[in-house]
Amino acid sequence: MGHRVGVDIGGTFIDFCLWDEVAEELHSLKVLTTPDTPGAELLRGLDLLEERHGVKPADITSFVHGTTVGINTVIQRKGANMALLTTERFEDVIELARLRMPEAYSLFSSRGAPLVPRDRIFGVSERILSDGSVEGDLDDASVVSAIKQAKAKGVEGIVVSLLNAYRNPAHEARVVELVREHAPDLFVFRSSEVWPVIREYERTTTALINGYVHPRIRDYLDRLIEGLRGRGVTAQPLITKSNGGIMAAELGKTACVGMVLSGTASGVMGAAWVAREAGLPQVITLDIGGTSADVALIIDGKPQFGLGEKIGDLPLYIPSVAVSSIGDGGGSVAWVDGFGVLKVGPESAGSSPGPACYGRGGTRPTITDAFAVCGFLGQHDLAYGAFRPDVALARAAIETVATPMGLGVEQAAEAIIRIALSGMFVEVNKMVARYGIDPRDFALLTFGGAGPMLGCFLARELGMARVLIPARPGVVSALGGLVADVKNDFIRTLFINAEAADAPALAREAAALEKQGLAWLRDEQGFTGAAAAFWFADMRYRGQSFEIEVQLNPAWMNAADMPAIAEAFHRAHEGIYDFCDREAPVQIVNLRLVMEGPSPKPSLRRLPPAADGPPEVAQMLRVFFDDAWHDVPLYRRAALGAGQVFNGPCVVAQDDTTSCIPPGFTARVDATGNIILEAAE
Repeated sequence: MGHRVGVDIGGTFIDFCLWDEVAEELHSLKVLTTPDTPGAELLRGLDLLEERHGVKPADITSFVHGTTVGINTVIQRKGANMALLTTERFEDVIELARLRMPEAYSLFSSRGAPLVPRDRIFGVSERILSDGSVEGDLDDASVVSAIKQAKAKGVEGIVVSLLNAYRNPAHEARVVELVREHAPDLFVFRSSEVWPVIREYERTTTALINGYVHPRIRDYLDRLIEGLRGRGVTAQPLITKSNGGIMAAELGKTACVGMVLSGTASGVMGAAWVAREAGLPQVITLDIGGTSADVALIIDGKPQFGLGEKIGDLPLYIPSVAVSSIGDGGGSVAWVDGFGVLKVGPESAGSSPGPACYGRGGTRPTITDAFAVCGFLGQHDLAYGAFRPDVALARAAIETVATPMGLGVEQAAEAIIRIALSGMFVEVNKMVARYGIDPRDFALLTFGGAGPMLGCFLARELGMARVLIPARPGVVSALGGLVADVKNDFIRTLFINAEAADAPALAREAAALEKQGLAWLRDEQGFTGAAAAFWFADMRYRGQSFEIEVQLNPAWMNAADMPAIAEAFHRAHEGIYDFCDREAPVQIVNLRLVMEGPSPKPSLRRLPPAADGPPEVAQMLRVFFDDAWHDVPLYRRAALGAGQVFNGPCVVAQDDTTSCIPPGFTARVDATGNIILEAAE
């Protein structure tokens, strides 16, 4: 028993969430990021934990960290200079991709540049067939020649992706040996180890992303591990993963692709836990930080996962929490284009200089400045007392876009807010259309430093009748690390039929996968508790080009029950396409195992019931919305008690965020301090 710490680094703040296992208390804090001295904010946060909560580094028994290093490396194209070694005559796989344009109906659509240019892709002589048999032996001399050519290009590392290596990795393993022998200064990864699946483009792209982010992630994690050790933290640091789990930071240095969406996934996992605790199983999450807004879907209490999530303009073919990102964060900059049209984002003011109202040298108008001009901010401190927004500076910044458009400052500020909301409205509608759901059947869970500021206005536009504002919305992503389980995905391409004749092959491969998963959990992660195994299969009717994912009952796997597995596919196919053919043969293309080691979860302390009557009004504010000024009450979140009810419009201030509640919503404080908003009928 001790103190467990979850940390999430965003574009403007680094968030800390502390769970005291003895006192059963949850604490949180925020620290401004320091782009010029990365890592300094982490050590500053440890100092504040000791100063404010008496938590010494040696008292920390678990340290879980969500990071955006991987995704930022890909988006900013600041990764490794690599070479790709592939089977000769297959050097154009990543250029050809799937012969699809990102926007099929746009004449101006274009694909982003590949991570490895054509002049750094080298073919080697070998050939393995689709059944794993060797048609042509690997020519070591061709490999050595390719390595020398790659070194002459000044590369930092090499990725190896050979034809059909998912079925037989022997040649890839030999190429890795030769790279380490002839170029020991280069890092090297092979696709059959990173993500061994059929389809050359998907497997190669995933391996390339792993290599591309490797140097920056490795260096970052080295600094993290050394910094914590130097400060006296003895707990092994853990990293949140794209699949919503956690793993040892040391392993993250090589399993880099698994943590590309680390910070984003952490927020969704934290939100899912908050929603379950609040008794809301159907939720759309809205995470707004300083740089972006992320939306995700929780159905029946579970986050949705997917393959092919976009990282910038690149697809990521590993299981990841399904999140849609929009370039509208609290620090997103507003500007007027050459046609006199007001735009918002995607550029962000970040933490340095930050929004103008922060008083740190920023002069460009942001969404946060717009809320300050409209009167929602400026009367109370933000970020645990780090600063108080300066409304005069915000007005000066907004004037730079108001004047050329001939608008008043308040009208321009509200226009900025409306434009940001319109971008979020479009993305949420895209997401719900993919899943075939109606947002009005869901609650909106708003979090992040700017989520509760914008969330209620978005819910009003979407016609959503319920909004959940967590007790500590600003640090939900950091909380996600505390509630995440140790987790990893293991996959094998089978290409077998869901028939009795192939049942022994399924049982054999499943046993091998389970052995591999348990070894990872016990030996590499040191997990000693009871493990949980979840099975999935990518299945299709024979002759179809693509598969659908079907979750399998463990009992079917233990018995290799092919009829039950086939029937599960028929039902899934019918659910998606509204028909199925139970007479058609069914193929199991990939078998995937998700191995989990459950972590202990915080138990939230219940608030004492409040006295009868509405909460005390801290002060009255004059705020501008819906193109008019309004007098609204300001409530202090810390003073709210369980069971209290109050109505919008109003503002709720707390250390980590500000909640802006428009008219038409009735707020109720639940037993754990969440604010549940219900829209009037």
